[in-house]
Amino acid sequence: MKKLKVLVSALLAVAMSISMVACGGTSESASSSAPASSEAASTAESSESEAAETESGEAEYAVILKVLSSQFWQTMRDGIQAKADEMGIKVDIYAANTEDDVEGQVTLLENAISKGYKAIGVAPISNVNLNNAIADATSKGIYIVDIDEKVDMEALVALEGACYAYVATDNVGVGRMGAEYLIDLIGGEGEVAIVEGKAGAISGENRRDGAKAAFEEAGLTIVESQPADWDRTKAYDLATNYITAHPDLKAIYCCNDTMAMGVQEAVEASGKDIKVCGTDGNDDAIQSVADGKLAATVAQDPAAVGARGLELMVEAVTKGEAITPTVDIPTEGIDAILITNENAAEYVAG
Repeated sequence: MKKLKVLVSALLAVAMSISMVACGGTSESASSSAPASSEAASTAESSESEAAETESGEAEYAVILKVLSSQFWQTMRDGIQAKADEMGIKVDIYAANTEDDVEGQVTLLENAISKGYKAIGVAPISNVNLNNAIADATSKGIYIVDIDEKVDMEALVALEGACYAYVATDNVGVGRMGAEYLIDLIGGEGEVAIVEGKAGAISGENRRDGAKAAFEEAGLTIVESQPADWDRTKAYDLATNYITAHPDLKAIYCCNDTMAMGVQEAVEASGKDIKVCGTDGNDDAIQSVADGKLAATVAQDPAAVGARGLELMVEAVTKGEAITPTVDIPTEGIDAILITNENAAEYVAG
């Protein structure tokens, strides 16, 4: 009997030891899995922040831009940040990877909505690509301010979405201003052409329409008007085709400066005297105007557009009024500036 008790005690001791080792192993496994989870979270945050120029994690406001690969959008970002610093608030600024990254921009807005910002500014890639996400933001009580690219408000209201306000340059006026200057340069006579932006981009279409109206009112013949997708190389190729097909071409209006620089290269390669006007007031375009190459650029003020957009976001949150879907929203226009060889020196960078 005594031997049996000793044997039982020994067996119990072994069992307890095994149990303790097992518990220790489980604890160690749980502990080692924690850093893996943290690393995954860190990777996710890193991936998301690649599209964001500023991300404080404490901001009540966010802005979703088209891209940050061009001077125009970089200047708008800087204007937003400067206004935020002036107002003593924090803002997170995100942007899609390319002008074609419509799905990526939607994801950025969806992520911003999930973060719980009180107001979000959006510069849509197209007039409808963010509408479903904007409607979702509306349902959650988040104010949306439309910047630069006009949202299709009828389509948005049909989804029960709302925008508090719209702020941009008067793009129809921009196109008209550039075309009217070209008309003066060529003496009100001759064939003209337009290099459009990206099909479906309302800002570009408005500039095209403004230029077209001015040319037609002056009695000029518009021989070509095609999109080059905001791309310099595509614009070069398009302009080369224009020049070859229309030997009497006198002037070309371009819906942004990136394309205008490509068009100017094509004109120089042709050896012809064709006047080219761009849009945006980019540094390289202004320098080209100062150097007597580009005829002009119609400079927008993206910093002022972005800054005003942020002010409207803060205003919406401060007022705290109910969000009501409506097609008619307040619209604010920021004046553009015609930069020619006569005044380019005032705007040359550096």
